[in-house]
Amino acid sequence: MEYTTLGRTGVKVSRLCLGSMNFGPQATEPDSHAMMDKALELGINFFDTADVYGWRKGEGYTEQIIGRWLAQGGGRREQIVLATKVFNAMGDGPNDCGLSAYHIKKACDDSLRRLQTDCIDLYQMHHVERSTPWEEIYQAMEQLVQAGKVLYVGSSNFAGWHIVRANEVAARRNFLGLVSEQSLYNLTVRDIELELLPSCRHYGVGIIPWSPLAGGLLGGVLKKISEGRRASEGMQKRIEKLRPQIEKYEALCKDMGEKPADVALAWLLQVDGMTAPIIGPRTMDQLTGCLRSLEIKLDDDALTKLDEIWPGPGGQAPEAYAW
Repeated sequence: MEYTTLGRTGVKVSRLCLGSMNFGPQATEPDSHAMMDKALELGINFFDTADVYGWRKGEGYTEQIIGRWLAQGGGRREQIVLATKVFNAMGDGPNDCGLSAYHIKKACDDSLRRLQTDCIDLYQMHHVERSTPWEEIYQAMEQLVQAGKVLYVGSSNFAGWHIVRANEVAARRNFLGLVSEQSLYNLTVRDIELELLPSCRHYGVGIIPWSPLAGGLLGGVLKKISEGRRASEGMQKRIEKLRPQIEKYEALCKDMGEKPADVALAWLLQVDGMTAPIIGPRTMDQLTGCLRSLEIKLDDDALTKLDEIWPGPGGQAPEAYAW
């Protein structure tokens, strides 16, 4: 396993992050526990979850699954960098969501209880909160850090200017500010290259891409369907829309002698400022199968061909669209 620092911090995390969104809805608790044990065995020490995962409003079901795994002991908690998130609705009340100090404090305590731990290593804002001032958000986060309940603060689904605003306000408060941003990023969706990536690089904010395989589109989807695995109606529509590109991509991967999923992850791993793509396995095979991506080094020719198949926005703003 390879390791890197989480953004500009000194803590070391694995180059692949174990995502837990499927723990509960798609993977049983015993299977989820087995995958977490296997992840540790493989050297993956970066685990990501969210209070809303499990999709049972207010229950934090996935956090509970992880908490029961941590409670087994054996040094599990001491070996991982544990990340969770706050923002989404955890109840029907007017203050059961968002980033008010009121909700952040309660949500953090609830996550700690479900996770059966006394500290969240990376507490991420799951979405930008436009109606709450940064001074209030940071007051709440600073109190959690001072109380030892949170070590680092990150964001998810922020725009570039949100990263700038957040870290400038933090600097004025002598607070570390955002150290990571979890964003949608893969070969098929490259919008963050315009402004978010340059902003994160400037402030030392590590990038943690979610959906690195575009929901399965980059995982050899055409071959899987030809072998009899049916895709959902929504996926079928996406496949037909992008079929010419997917066919070229899978052909390129075949010529390279690599699996499409491994190439997609390898491409992300070579992006400047990348911390760790989030892998969200449903099965043990999906977990162990991603390790090959760490060994693939894409040369300039391969990168050029991938850009031709999956073109980005043309670079960073404003050069991407202006002289």
